[in-house]
Amino acid sequence: MTATLDEQDLQQGFEDVIAADQRIEPRDWMPEAYRKTLVRQIAQHAHSEIIGMQPEGNWILRAPSLRRKAILLAKVQDEAGHGMYLYAAAETLGVDREELTEKLISGRQKYSSIFNYPTLSYADVGVIGWLVDGAAICNQVPLCRCSYGPYARAMIRICKEESFHQRQGYELLLAMVNGTDAQREMVQESTNRFWWPSLMMFGPPDADSPNTSQSMGWGIKRHTNDELRQRFVDMTVPQAEALGITLPDPDLRWNAERGHYDFSEPDWSELKAVISGSGPCNAQRLAHRRRAHEDGAWVRDAAAAYAAKHGGSR
Repeated sequence: MTATLDEQDLQQGFEDVIAADQRIEPRDWMPEAYRKTLVRQIAQHAHSEIIGMQPEGNWILRAPSLRRKAILLAKVQDEAGHGMYLYAAAETLGVDREELTEKLISGRQKYSSIFNYPTLSYADVGVIGWLVDGAAICNQVPLCRCSYGPYARAMIRICKEESFHQRQGYELLLAMVNGTDAQREMVQESTNRFWWPSLMMFGPPDADSPNTSQSMGWGIKRHTNDELRQRFVDMTVPQAEALGITLPDPDLRWNAERGHYDFSEPDWSELKAVISGSGPCNAQRLAHRRRAHEDGAWVRDAAAAYAAKHGGSR
């Protein structure tokens, strides 16, 4: 596209790329609404990875063996890397990482609701890997086909690592359910707490999700919230049966006519409360992130000073 094309031609070119299921790249023209939607979604995703280090990071020093400590440390490190990939993707849309961080710690941008729940037992480490990372995989694999190139490419590596995290979590739970009665009870109790918040990770029901239709029209999303939630339930029930774990939904049953599992509606009022800042750990998560950002100011200042001093000679 050349600078002589008027906005109507640019819009048509954009729509042709989307219709052909091709990629929009950073230097391509895009509608401002498309750019803002991507900034919001990618920033929320990046924030979720960074905040998501906290619940499991809380258990690194208390993991029961050196092997389990190393596994958990590697996973938390992966999450930090995912956040960096995603902030870099967001920067290609003309936003600044420092600006995004400021919006996070001031509460002006959100992160996934699931990270506002506490990790009360070591079994939570496995259940988060199994349920939370499992839900993330359902949500994120379609993003590898997102219409925005930098986001789609970042998701390829992220999804590979998330799949490994899910297997790690399941392996930990398998060891625990084959252990003592107390360990099996710990896994069941953790599953009871995280099942419903995991279902809420996909967002509100389609009828209450005003952005879904446009995001799907632009090729940012490929499936609706309810479609992804159903996919997650169908995937998870056989895994729970293999573990010998009961999912805490009395209405959960196979529907042969639909070819899917029927399940109860989550408590959407709880999701709204958590998103609005009233979850069990909202204040704690943001306070920790704000404190870490402030404590790291000297490192950023030193790096900036070094770059200013030596950058011109390179």
